[in-house]
This record gives sequence, structure tokens and C-alpha cells, in this order.
Amino acid sequence: MLSVMTQNLPVVDCVPQGALVLADDVANQVSATFKALSDPVRVKLLHHISANCCSSVCACHMPDSLGISQPTLSYHLGRLVKVGLISREMRHKWAHYHATPQGLEMIREFLGGLPDPSSCSVSQPIDQQRKVVQP
Repeated sequence: MLSVMTQNLPVVDCVPQGALVLADDVANQVSATFKALSDPVRVKLLHHISANCCSSVCACHMPDSLGISQPTLSYHLGRLVKVGLISREMRHKWAHYHATPQGLEMIREFLGGLPDPSSCSVSQPIDQQRKVVQP
């Protein structure tokens, strides 16, 4: 059953015409990257690989470390490689993975370019109340 809570929300000034809009190619790249990071296993993999920034991580050790099967690991690593967050290097029969500086930089740059919501100017709260539905 859903409960309805009423709260006053502030009115935020409109963005002026001509404000900067993210280019389509950048938006598509950022979207694909965040889609790749929408799975907790891939987030763990990226963190694990990135934490070893001075060396590569061999796929042979990851299934045990993360508690997943080899086929599952291969699938998730492939998704991270496809969007450019990590790179793969074959050494004999094992794949070794590195975090790519450009993939991580793209995420940092996008998030760093977002304004801090706490520093945005807001006008007086509106008199009207808006209903927010909560589960």
C-alpha cells in the first residue's frame, strides 16, 4: 500500500535559453558507461581492477575473490571493456585487465561538471503543496 506524504518544495529559477546542453555523442557515451555500471558485479570488478592501478589483474584470480563463476566473470568484464573502462591484455592463456585512464577520467569529468545542488539558488517555497507518493 502506498502512503501519500505532503511537503513544500522550493521553486527553482528556470534555466535560461541558451544554457549549455550536453552534446549527443557525450550523452550517449556517458549513458553507455553508466549502463555498464548499473550492475553491482561490474561496479565491484571496476573497483577491484582500479585499486590495482600499478599492475594488471589476472582473470584467473577474480572468480574466487568475487564469488562468481568464470562465465559470469567473462560476461561482465566484456561489458566493461566494451565501454572503455578497462582494457584486456592476453598473457599466455590468461587475460589481464587494467583500468583505462580515459574511461575513469570521463566519469570524473562528467560528475565534476555537475553543479552542487546545495549551492543552487532557490526562491521562496511555494504556497501550494505537492504530493509525493512513497511506498
